[in-house]
Amino acid sequence: MDAMRLIEATRCALARSQEPAAIVAEVWQSQALAQAIGHRLAVAGPPELRGEALGLSELSGRGCGLLDPPRSQAEEIRAAGLTGIGDAHHTLLGLGALLAEAGIALVSVAMSAEDEGLYWQCMESIDAADESRDRVVEMLRKLAARARALGESDCEKCGGTVLEG
Repeated sequence: MDAMRLIEATRCALARSQEPAAIVAEVWQSQALAQAIGHRLAVAGPPELRGEALGLSELSGRGCGLLDPPRSQAEEIRAAGLTGIGDAHHTLLGLGALLAEAGIALVSVAMSAEDEGLYWQCMESIDAADESRDRVVEMLRKLAARARALGESDCEKCGGTVLEG
């Protein structure tokens, strides 16, 4: 499945989640997807994105490690279905929005947490989501700089960087 479909599926699942455990599971899915997208961009993305993409993959992996993974063995890890990035600019915009929503969702869990351990788990995960989003913003900035370097007539080529496989 392409990255945007996975991002949208994860955003929808996060929005539907009501219970703290379900929200935490969906934030974990978000971080796993960010890790997979970062890895894919680090390996096959535009050269100017590779360092930030590697950082995104590492930060998101840390974000996964801070949270308990989904409890159900039957629950699918959506990121495992990633087949391609598609339009890198569009994907990064969607991923940035997902990471922002994940951070906001964790704030609501932290505010209602009765367990101090869950509270601190959420706070550290919020930091990881924010740092991951910062990497996404930096990659978008680099794509914009690349578009300017290519000239106005070639902007669509830069924003439409397609990465498959």
